Amino acid sequence: MVRVKICGITNLDDALAAIDFGADALGFVLYEKSPRYISPEKVGEIIASLPSFVTTVGVFVNEESTKIRAIMEFAGINIPQLHGDESPEACALWHRAIKAFRVRNFTDLEALKKYRASAFLLDAYTPDSYGGTGQVFNWDIAVEAIRYGKIILSGGLTPENVEQAIKRVVPYAVDVSSGVEAEKRKKDYKKLKAFIKKVKAF
Repeated sequence: MVRVKICGITNLDDALAAIDFGADALGFVLYEKSPRYISPEKVGEIIASLPSFVTTVGVFVNEESTKIRAIMEFAGINIPQLHGDESPEACALWHRAIKAFRVRNFTDLEALKKYRASAFLLDAYTPDSYGGTGQVFNWDIAVEAIRYGKIILSGGLTPENVEQAIKRVVPYAVDVSSGVEAEKRKKDYKKLKAFIKKVKAF
């Protein structure tokens, strides 16, 4: 079964709705330059109100490992997602971690060989942003990436294209943020429900 991670969670209502609709994991962006940034204090409040057996992911960009650990312990986050230019050595410090890569072409996959991670998240490359742009990349690159480990497909996924994406890539999981939003920082529950329902149909 393909897993679903709903990212860019900024409030408890959205978090609970995602879980009720069947999400497997929730992502919290702890990168202050992101429009979906949420403070560690607020993340902790949300996680404290979640039901059991929900995986929580903290999204970090080029952050020091000591600070990541401190934030995760404070807020109760399960897994770090390293979404910047972190080195293989920085990634190897974690027993479980998601390493994100922004891809443009097949040659970008060479970098995956150097990393050890629980899963690789593939997102569309944009020169001025580390993610959350809603842009789709060539899914054939993701198909090729599966040889390197578990792949989380991200980048421009919506209720309208996620079924096609899963059929093409057959990823370990899919990740969505802007594709199920009513506006930045607020989810559209109709889109959210439709997206998760289509993924779970597989």
